[in-house]
Amino acid sequence: MKRLGIIILFCLFLIGCRKFDIEPLPPKVEDIFSVKEAQVSDGQDIKFTLQADGIYTLTLTDNTTEQVLMREKIIGKSGVNSLKMWTKSLQSKYLYLSLEDESGKQIGKTLLLIN
Repeated sequence: MKRLGIIILFCLFLIGCRKFDIEPLPPKVEDIFSVKEAQVSDGQDIKFTLQADGIYTLTLTDNTTEQVLMREKIIGKSGVNSLKMWTKSLQSKYLYLSLEDESGKQIGKTLLLIN
């Protein structure tokens, strides 16, 4: 019986000494274009602030090849806007996201780190 107690204590000691790697959560970004780079996961909402209602263009560009992967026109509202980011099908881990107004003037640009 004494040996069983020692074995159980030894097993608990081994389990208690395991190192657990805990990844910190990326900081929550209120406006994706307010930072130079941001981490994005599949299905994550990205938010950005617009000064006026209108038609805007979002462009996703590969960081290394500068190839345009996606260009989408959106109808933006004044204030905070939100879109879902789907990243599973993307090959590159580093992408630029830029926002332009109707006249083609760039309003914001940020580097996305895809998780």
